[in-house]
Amino acid sequence: MEHGLAAPPAAKNGEVVPVQELSVGDGFAAVGSSARGLSGAEAARRLTVNGRNELPRPRRASPVARFAWQFTDLFAIVLLVAAVVTLLSYLVATPRDVGNLQLSAAIAAVVVLNAVIGFMQEYMAERTAETLQAMVPHRAVVVRDGARVEVPAVELVIGDLVVLEAGDAVSADCRVVEAHDLTVNNMALTGESDPVGRNTAPAPAGMARLEARNLVWMGTVVSGGTGKAVVAATGAATEFGRIFRLTTDVRADRSPLQRQIAIMARRVALAAFALGAMLFVVRLPAGDSLTSTFVFALGVMVALVPEGLPATMSVALAIGVRRMARRQALIKKLLAVETLGSTTVICTDKTGTLTRAEMTVQTVWSGGRTHRVGGVGYAPEGEVEDADEVRDLLSAAALCCDARLLPPEGRQGWRILGDTTEGALLVAAAKAGVDLAATQAAWPRVGEFPFDSARKLMTTLHRVDGGVRANVKGAPQELLARCSHIRVGAETVVLDDELRRQVLAANDDMARSALRVLAVASRAVSSARADQDEAEQGLTLLGLVGMLDPPRPEVVAAVRACRHAGIRVVMVTGDYALTAEAIARKVGILPAGAVVRTVTGVELDAIDDVSLRTLLADSPHVLFARVKPEHKMRVVGAFKDLGEVVAVTGDGANDAPALKRADIGVSMGESGTDVAREASVMVLLDDSFASIAAAVELGRSVYGNIRKFLIYLFSHNMGELVPILVATFAGFPLVPITTLQILAIDLGADVLPALALGAEPPEPGAMDLPPRRQTQTLFSGSLVRRFLFLGGIQAVGVTFAFFWTLHAAGVPFTGATAQLPGYREAITMTQAAIVVSQLFNGLAVRSDRHSIVHIGLFSNPPLLAAQGVSILLICGISYLPPLQALFHTAPLSLADWALLIALGAMVLVADEIRKFVLRRRETPT
Repeated sequence: MEHGLAAPPAAKNGEVVPVQELSVGDGFAAVGSSARGLSGAEAARRLTVNGRNELPRPRRASPVARFAWQFTDLFAIVLLVAAVVTLLSYLVATPRDVGNLQLSAAIAAVVVLNAVIGFMQEYMAERTAETLQAMVPHRAVVVRDGARVEVPAVELVIGDLVVLEAGDAVSADCRVVEAHDLTVNNMALTGESDPVGRNTAPAPAGMARLEARNLVWMGTVVSGGTGKAVVAATGAATEFGRIFRLTTDVRADRSPLQRQIAIMARRVALAAFALGAMLFVVRLPAGDSLTSTFVFALGVMVALVPEGLPATMSVALAIGVRRMARRQALIKKLLAVETLGSTTVICTDKTGTLTRAEMTVQTVWSGGRTHRVGGVGYAPEGEVEDADEVRDLLSAAALCCDARLLPPEGRQGWRILGDTTEGALLVAAAKAGVDLAATQAAWPRVGEFPFDSARKLMTTLHRVDGGVRANVKGAPQELLARCSHIRVGAETVVLDDELRRQVLAANDDMARSALRVLAVASRAVSSARADQDEAEQGLTLLGLVGMLDPPRPEVVAAVRACRHAGIRVVMVTGDYALTAEAIARKVGILPAGAVVRTVTGVELDAIDDVSLRTLLADSPHVLFARVKPEHKMRVVGAFKDLGEVVAVTGDGANDAPALKRADIGVSMGESGTDVAREASVMVLLDDSFASIAAAVELGRSVYGNIRKFLIYLFSHNMGELVPILVATFAGFPLVPITTLQILAIDLGADVLPALALGAEPPEPGAMDLPPRRQTQTLFSGSLVRRFLFLGGIQAVGVTFAFFWTLHAAGVPFTGATAQLPGYREAITMTQAAIVVSQLFNGLAVRSDRHSIVHIGLFSNPPLLAAQGVSILLICGISYLPPLQALFHTAPLSLADWALLIALGAMVLVADEIRKFVLRRRETPT
């Protein structure tokens, strides 16, 4: 060991060494370090032994296992069983029928192709999400070999001595060993935005680690002052790591779409099995062999199973993912696209989600008058009403700050280094005409008493005109109690009870307007060595400053859009209740004049889950404030118990458990923590709440498109099945279409148009409808009626085409054999009739109520191209000799094509009439 350092003691039972209870010297010894830091060689050794300073990635199955999982889909299982049985029928039959071997290979190929498409789409989507795995922060300044060096944050090790300055993000959990007015913002970890002072004194034995003032945490930010801290925990052993483990313990529920697909798959499989068994029993006495009858029944089962559905579903969802990515919303799981569209409740955090996380002074109260301050953000642009009257107040406030206002640099605009509240005071002073640099030079700081939560004040001492003056800022109630006088205009008067009531009334007015209020006072002191009692007693109150963390400009419209779409937006925040309510009213979460039911974390602890569900159900305007992570999880769970589909937004580590528990967890890509991003399934790359409303619309569009291609796929299944049933129960000995032809249609001719339907843009008015009920399944009554209507028309046309061709060729109804010339023409007509009618069906299903003339025949070019490919495929099967031999088909004449187009067009014409009648009924008389 170098520097004579001992190795850091091993953690016991996963517990971090309690360095907060040790002195600075003992703390160094506990982690095997010193005031000179580690040597480069020792740091490298520890990095090799203990690993990188990063959160562990969640365990994922291997690509092979994930690919194998694709074959557990119920549709895949049904088809695999069919392929195996068909193969066995080929092997046991004498003589062997090569057609059964071809059929078995074709079914297996369908299953494998679907699995490949589903696996690739899911794998690529999740790999894209990994681009966001950038640890917070990226680099850190440490002392190694006695000198300061900058290293990647992921290479920090236990024992590293980290240098902390205002504006730095803390890279690991550390024990403070040197502090000069050091304060940190723990908002990302605890939800509290107020800076908290840090010191080097040992914490009392048994104190909770989060309460210890000599510890700083990974992911938090240094608000002010400077210091050094020795790393005590990295990676999964940090508080971030603890919350990460909490999120991994929360089981992710299946999405509504997953549940509905599972129900639909079971019903389709049951129907396919029942029909196949029935037809097997009906046709067996007809004289065919047991094997051929069984293969026939198997063909009916295959006809009912929508082979292309899994691939179409995966690609349609992937299209939604790409569209949302263009709207700055990254979806990590495909099925989350549709779930977002069915969202009924959004539980949102406040700071950084609804607001800009930029404090802005809006009001200054002084001497009984209120002065408005213009401008938003950190640019010192805007006017201060009657600035001369409040310049001294804002100058004193600016002097009592550790933050720095930095001018634009490169692509960065004005920004704050340090505490955002102090930054707001600096900006307001600059707006009032205070030259910050000149003022600080004229009033040099000679001492200070840092802010702490006990007294809620900060005091700085400044030398001026041969004397020393104390400037104090802090919570109004606490500061007011220490004031004996008040500045009124140019005079200083005694602060009597009436004036105190005026000050408190002004404070309350600001608080009700969602403003965070600070009081500013000053007094002359005896010298630069004046103690805290002297500096903070007998003060003269200069006035109050009201600051707002302004809502994001786009949030009001986004909240309005969500409410218009029937989505309930509820604020769940760790912030103060009064501020939270005011912000909620500003952004429209709480309507004007609405009576709000505010529930704090303490109140949540006092009620059981039944009472919480009753509260949520009975209170339309409820707000949760001062809550902890476990409270957020309870709120989300209660909403889900009420049958709601819940989305939760958040950016801090404290939001992660609720993000994981929700149906849709929405985190922030820019300001969000790694824990929050990992727990969520949707990441807003631009941190804009407005992207949620757009994503909801796209999610609804995805669900609508899924319905469209379900109608498209199942209606053509009727065209395949009904001719078989008619021929069977009519006693006709031949099948109208072979199983191999069915597979060619299902996978070759139908998948591409179905994919194109999955790319349909949102229909007008998608956000004018309420969220659909969770009880509404994909196989709802309206969907079944629609595909029965369209499929019934197709079935009539296809059945007619088959028997008409047989009749025209002179094939007898009894005694017909597959060797008769007209039979090959007839099954070719059956297959072509299905494909052509699907062309018109694809145009019909593009909208439930709008005419194809209204939405535009050419408004979905991929659909027209896909339908062209389908026509080319049936032409190839009909005219190319190798495919004729494989599918047992024959060439079609021009007269055949004319009949096919006439029969297929009936589908579109009938649906246009239906839509016309529907629109007439909806039009008020």
